[in-house]
Amino acid sequence: MTYSSNATGILLAAGLGTRFDPSGRHNKLLATLPGGTPIVFQAARRLLAVSAEAIAVVRPGAEKLADVLNEAGCNVIFSADAERGMGATLAAAVRATSEADGWLVALGDMPWIEPATYEAVARSLDGGEALVTPVYRGKRGHPVGFGLAHRQALVALDGDAGARGLFSMHAPFIVEVDDPNVLRDVDLPSDLQGG
Repeated sequence: MTYSSNATGILLAAGLGTRFDPSGRHNKLLATLPGGTPIVFQAARRLLAVSAEAIAVVRPGAEKLADVLNEAGCNVIFSADAERGMGATLAAAVRATSEADGWLVALGDMPWIEPATYEAVARSLDGGEALVTPVYRGKRGHPVGFGLAHRQALVALDGDAGARGLFSMHAPFIVEVDDPNVLRDVDLPSDLQGG
């Protein structure tokens, strides 16, 4: 790790991934990238490249996923609220890390984000920005950073919109990045190719 952020990393990994496997038998986050690494393992390691501490949120019953995340170096919490959506999951993670100086939030299905992007967002957050987002060619992506000023709003989140409302109410600090992977996630098995 070349840069260590003061922010606590949060990896959201509690979604169902029904577009990836409509039958619900296979968790897309455990699918492997072309080199054989599980999607979520690589996403966690990229986050942990700048966050000395990271918490991953999974839904109850996802023990195998939790094991992979523990192996990657994350502390794992099981959120009974996960069925209510990403907002509820993020709120659970912030409540579980109430002592944090800020949060660097990443998604478990985005394994290709460059370490330099994580570092750029973390440095802005650590430098005092309260809301940080990377932008690639005019489009906002992940990971995003939240300072302490947004703690109360984060713990009050619910539903599937995540923190979109915060971004509509507050202008984020923009970090321009040359990393198209801030927009690239895994929704379908075909998304695993070329990466």
